[in-house]
Amino acid sequence: MIGARKSNPYYQGPKTDHFDGKLFFNPGGVAPGSLRDVLKWQFTEKRARWPKRYESPHLNAKPEKRVENGDIVVTMVGHATMLVQMDGVNLLTDPLWSERTSPLSFAGPKRRIEPGIVFDDLPPIDAVLLTHNHYDHLDLETLKRLRQDHDPLVVTPLGNDTIVKSAVPDMRIAVGDWGDTIELEQGLTLHFEPCHHWSARGSTDRRMALWAAFVIEGEAGRVYHIGDTGFHDGVNYREARRKHGDFRLALLPIGAYEPRWFMKPQHQNPEEAVAGLKLCGAAYAVGHHWGTVQLTNEGIEDPVHALHAALEQCAIERERFRPLTAGEAWRIPES
Repeated sequence: MIGARKSNPYYQGPKTDHFDGKLFFNPGGVAPGSLRDVLKWQFTEKRARWPKRYESPHLNAKPEKRVENGDIVVTMVGHATMLVQMDGVNLLTDPLWSERTSPLSFAGPKRRIEPGIVFDDLPPIDAVLLTHNHYDHLDLETLKRLRQDHDPLVVTPLGNDTIVKSAVPDMRIAVGDWGDTIELEQGLTLHFEPCHHWSARGSTDRRMALWAAFVIEGEAGRVYHIGDTGFHDGVNYREARRKHGDFRLALLPIGAYEPRWFMKPQHQNPEEAVAGLKLCGAAYAVGHHWGTVQLTNEGIEDPVHALHAALEQCAIERERFRPLTAGEAWRIPES
């Protein structure tokens, strides 16, 4: 790794089955591509052309203040940002309201659609689930706004707290490793679970903060949330079901998957997401991580078409796995 740091600036702790004392890794998995692979992708592959702006009929959603009585409502903000409401608790996943997913305000991937919920129209946010530190998932400017207006608890895997605290010193943070559990004071239980991904904020800190999926457990049921993952032969899906049982809902990434020779280890495609739905025993799923910023080669609506084809191939009704557009809300049926 060019310019790699000699020590880990985010986390120090004992070695485990996924931490070697400096770097985190996926047990039995595949490391992220090299700089040579990145250059090959950038200079030899052709990207689909995305429109400058993408439209949704659901923009400017006005969520309920609280959702109770056994209901679960998911409202898509965009990319991996969703408002999850259940048991009277309001959660945000990987909140992103900034215009770009980049360390620079004037360059880098730019959002093609407005956030589905205007920031000032958010209901009170109790907690934020922060899955990892890539710029399209950990947006410090949005976290600053959330701290000022809502003071939520940020729940995140090891090392990401250091990054958040550097920019938002008074942010409330709960940190965990894979297998850890946190009880929210509002009543939900959050479980940190493995996914097959990686982390970096620059070229010298690869895999120095942990990535994770979450299981949200409450009276309304169990929700399995993955921000980013490679399919990894379905290992993590099977283990999540073995450990927690079936899920009422899964929030699964379906975009940023082309070209497969480069993206497959870290980003599942829609066909793999459908396999994941089946393996984890989810009654319903929301497809996210598409249609907001162009990170890879596929067209803006390709994930939706590929998802529908995969569902048809598996004889699964489209209403069980919906790729929500910005501002679209879904009250999840009882499983």
